[in-house]
Amino acid sequence: KAEVRVQYKDVPDIKKDIFDFGNLKRNELVMRVQPNEAVYVKLNAKTPKLEFEVEETELDLTYSSRYKGVRLPDAYERLILEVFLGSQLNFVRTDELELAWQIFTPFLQYLENNSIKPEKYVFGSRGPESADVLMNTHGFVYTGTYKWEGGEQPSNNKL
Repeated sequence: KAEVRVQYKDVPDIKKDIFDFGNLKRNELVMRVQPNEAVYVKLNAKTPKLEFEVEETELDLTYSSRYKGVRLPDAYERLILEVFLGSQLNFVRTDELELAWQIFTPFLQYLENNSIKPEKYVFGSRGPESADVLMNTHGFVYTGTYKWEGGEQPSNNKL
């Protein structure tokens, strides 16, 4: 899957002597690009009980459940339609493209000159362990306890 996660800071330790919050996870904004496009916010919320209990939940915009019966176009379908309509809205200008090559060419040359190979990892896993190490250096905390229930679950078919 391809997604962007914005992880918010830990919940402050306020009133822990009064309320037992349990093990609160960090709130996250998740933007899933594929499969099953979605935007959802994973957050801690009080349960609708008399007791003060907090659980992980989400505010969910899963396109397949929000727009039932609507066929969502693939990325290239949308671009081809833009070409037919004469719209340049989803295309970059020449100066943007040239600047992108100026930025990435040194990086690509470094990869090539230093024979850096992609790290292998098990299909369907979260990725290589080095990705977790990298994320930890930037303060990301993976809890692994939350299971998103929104939308249709993706198939494990390989292309």
